[in-house]
Amino acid sequence: MSFKQEIERRRTFGIISHPDAGKTTLTEKLLLFGGAIQEAGAVKNNKIKKTATSDFMEIERQRGISVATSVLAFLYKDKKINILDTPGHKDFAEDTFRTLTAVDSVIVVIDVAKGVEEQTVKLVEVCRMRKIPMLVFINKMDREGQDAFDLLDELEQKLGLSVTPLSFPIGMGYDFKGIYNIYEKNINLFSGDSKKNIEQTIAFDDVNNPELEKIIGSNAAEELRDNLDLVWGVYPKFNKELYLKGDQQPVFFGSALNNFGVRELLDCFIQIAPTPRSKNAEERMVEASEKDMTGFVFKIHANMDPKHRDRLAFIKIVSGTFERNKPYLHVRQGKKLKFSSPNAFFAEKKEIVDISYPGDIVGLHDTGNFKIGDTLTEGEILHYKGIPSFSPEHFRYINNADPMKSKQLYKGIDQLMDEGVAQLFTLELNGRKVIGTVGALQFEVIQYRLEHEYGAKCSYENFNVYKACWVGTENRKSEEFKEFERVKQKFLAKDKRGQLVFLADSQFSLQMTQQKYPSVKLHFVSEFD
Repeated sequence: MSFKQEIERRRTFGIISHPDAGKTTLTEKLLLFGGAIQEAGAVKNNKIKKTATSDFMEIERQRGISVATSVLAFLYKDKKINILDTPGHKDFAEDTFRTLTAVDSVIVVIDVAKGVEEQTVKLVEVCRMRKIPMLVFINKMDREGQDAFDLLDELEQKLGLSVTPLSFPIGMGYDFKGIYNIYEKNINLFSGDSKKNIEQTIAFDDVNNPELEKIIGSNAAEELRDNLDLVWGVYPKFNKELYLKGDQQPVFFGSALNNFGVRELLDCFIQIAPTPRSKNAEERMVEASEKDMTGFVFKIHANMDPKHRDRLAFIKIVSGTFERNKPYLHVRQGKKLKFSSPNAFFAEKKEIVDISYPGDIVGLHDTGNFKIGDTLTEGEILHYKGIPSFSPEHFRYINNADPMKSKQLYKGIDQLMDEGVAQLFTLELNGRKVIGTVGALQFEVIQYRLEHEYGAKCSYENFNVYKACWVGTENRKSEEFKEFERVKQKFLAKDKRGQLVFLADSQFSLQMTQQKYPSVKLHFVSEFD
């Protein structure tokens, strides 16, 4: 297959939603269609022994939530699909925001009963800002929920989307009969049996066909016709160009748990979703079709395999082909590195790949060379941008609870911070270590992983900080800056990269500082450099 065909057949996307909307279940069912797994493990509370293939950290298994972003790849109808399954829990939003820099499009999962929830709003905002094409899947249609039109209104009002339904439910909850596929003009009947792999679809070019009554009953048939008239009257026709620009969002209905409506979503998705897109670097725009390899690190994960202390850096290939054992330039370090065993993923299984194409995600074994945001090229100096690090909102002193294990503790903290799980600040005044996280659940994850992966124990102490702000580098020589440093000495710290950080203890003190020292610039987001 030619280089161009390899790019054409790739679809790399993320699945985003509020926790419990069914995101991981949908991921599982998509893998089932790709023949990548034999049976899907429903992600419910801990009652079920078979847990989801995509959640492989012990803490995820215990709580039934996804903490890390996993990368899953499979083939379907000769298309190579790469899914980045993201954590829905708000305490892990940073990981999700970074993942969104590596996807070419997104599927948003909405729970039919709960509609648009707070986490969905934030994530969709990021996608809209970046003009990422979005497809919406309204899940759990086999349960009682909101009216389909009310949900479509909510998508438009709360998320600012411009929607067009490509499938429409026939009833819902107890009366759920199936789905009319507007995109393919056929009906898919619901049997409520998730063991059946694929339901029978019946082609219907004309919904006025009297056969419809025989299949779904006269009441349902009449209701479906009325609803479809409304859909065609109210919503714009699907326009692929608008969708690819991020200006129109197709909507599908279904039930991931019962594997219903998922095939329609996937079949349409592989036809309309974008192939690997170009990406902006500080220096220039890079097209996927360029022959020179470029890629960037959007995630680092330590100890994917508890038997081996390994760190994997996840790299999104933006252009060219990534080849095993070929030297590439690590732009930040200015040195060439080569990789003898680049991994491709299938949930917990990893395999070594000789060649990867734009859109692919490659895992590189890392001994500490990589940080999030690093760029690899064939020699060109490029810096991909837009991988943010957010100002933490929860802070605690971290103390060593086992003096015999201090080496393990510092190694563990070091590696977890490189992963971007949280941020480490060292106070200028006394050198004490403070951990800052975006969500409180992270402290638990850190404690758990330090103990189980590094054999180190830590304890926390409260540290009253309202916000961490990065201090701008301009005017460092000025008298005003020196006074700021002197007066605020006990609130200053360095982050892991040695950048100066101001830890404000309240909103009031932050405002006062900004008024008193106007030339000292404080930033709430540090782009990874």
